[in-house]
Amino acid sequence: MPYGFLDIANTPSVRRAQAEMGADHLWSEFKGHREFDSFGPKEAAFIAGRDSFYMASLSETGWPYVQHRGGPTGFLKVIDSKTLAFADYRGNRQYISTGNIAANARVSLFLMDYPHGTRLKIFATARQVALDADPELTAAVTDTGYGAHLERIFRLELAAFDWNCPQHIAPRFTETEVLSATQPLRNRLAELEQEVIQLRRRGTDNNQAARDQGEPR
Repeated sequence: MPYGFLDIANTPSVRRAQAEMGADHLWSEFKGHREFDSFGPKEAAFIAGRDSFYMASLSETGWPYVQHRGGPTGFLKVIDSKTLAFADYRGNRQYISTGNIAANARVSLFLMDYPHGTRLKIFATARQVALDADPELTAAVTDTGYGAHLERIFRLELAAFDWNCPQHIAPRFTETEVLSATQPLRNRLAELEQEVIQLRRRGTDNNQAARDQGEPR
C-alpha cells in the first residue's frame, strides 16, 4: 500500500506536539489531501519549471545541513514516477552534502515557486552516481550549455511528497521572470517611442513646408 508524507513525518514526538497544541484530531484520521509515493504530471511540470531547490541532509554529528542547489531551469530531472536526478557541478568544494549522503542517504527537498506561492516537499534517498557509471543518466541530466564543471550525478529515489500550505510565501521574481512579465510593456513603450519620432518628423516636415510656402519667388 502506498504511504504519504505524514506517515513519515508524524513521529511520536510530532504527535505529542500536535496533542499539546490541540491539533491531534486534525491528523489522527486524516484522509483528505494526501500525497503518495509516485510523481504525476502535476509534479513533473512543477519540478521542470524550477531553477533551484533546497536539500537537507544529516551529518554524522546529528546536525541537519540545508544546501541551496541552483542551475538552469529544469536541471532537477524527473527520470520516472519514483526517481529524480540532477547533475552536481563544482562549487566551493566543501562537499558537505556529498559526505552526509555517503553516510546517511535520507534527504529532504523543498522546491519553491515564489511568484505563485507554491512549494513541494519531498522525502527521498539519494546516492552518488559516477559520470561514467550510467551514460544514459548522465546524458539525461547534463546541460551542455551550462558553463560549470560537472563532478557527479545524484540519483534520488522518492519516499513521499506533499504540497505545502502557501501561507506566508512572499512573492519573489527572478530576473528572467521580471523580463518576461514586462516584455509587453516594453514592446508598447518601443511602439510609442517610434510614434513620437514619426510625429516629430512629421511636424518638422510641416514646418519646413510652411516656411517654403512663405518664401518670395
